[in-house]
Amino acid sequence: MATFLFDKIIFGPVRSRRLGISLGINLLPLENKFCNFDCIYCECGRTFKGKLNASSFHGREEVRKALVKKLSEMKAENNPPDVITFAGNGEPTIHKDFSEIIDDTILSRDEIFPQARIAVLSNATMIGNKKVFDALLKIDDNILKLDSAIPETVNLIDNPPKGYSIRKIVENMKKFEGKFILQTMFLSGEYSGKSVNNSTDREVNAWIDIIKEIKPEKIMIYTIARDTPSPGLQKISMEKLNEIAEKVKTETGISVSVSG
Repeated sequence: MATFLFDKIIFGPVRSRRLGISLGINLLPLENKFCNFDCIYCECGRTFKGKLNASSFHGREEVRKALVKKLSEMKAENNPPDVITFAGNGEPTIHKDFSEIIDDTILSRDEIFPQARIAVLSNATMIGNKKVFDALLKIDDNILKLDSAIPETVNLIDNPPKGYSIRKIVENMKKFEGKFILQTMFLSGEYSGKSVNNSTDREVNAWIDIIKEIKPEKIMIYTIARDTPSPGLQKISMEKLNEIAEKVKTETGISVSVSG
């Protein structure tokens, strides 16, 4: 199935299912998806397995200038964004200057569109890094992924790096003391000859047990909306997503947003 890469440092604004009018920031290369996950549902396709040098990543000052230029244009057009979102062609927190870029972005936002939120979409693998952790504490929407509480399912859906540990991710999430949003993609189907479905009772109950432990301020659940690199995957129905959301709210009291 067709997938796509973001071809600019700053992209959009676009209407996000979960965030509103979003201006995107892509810190990763334009030619390849670069991530420490290789999620089977990723709209950017499969992860580039080769080596990249430092020049493949957008420099701190290059990002700052591109953002200020776009925000200034939007200001002149009276077209304010709801949120400035770090996403793009992979995992933004692996950029070596991620924390400094967050500081630059906060300054630019405060000067041009002080009402706009700043969001980061992350797979949470780097939150054990103190600079990344501290940077995420500074933003408005710290959105961290956890697609399953069961290691076999995470390995199948997300293809995380060697040594990835759900328990370690959970312990690091707890250090935010609730100042983050948990994001989970629900899907079903078949991949590599194996059945995959993280919306079963076993999956959801294990996931809710982790939610009770990490206590995020909010939860976002969603399903496939665009093409994926794996043709055997299927959407989860809105009826099922709403059922999961209601179960979470009943058992934890935490607000859940649902996107079909």
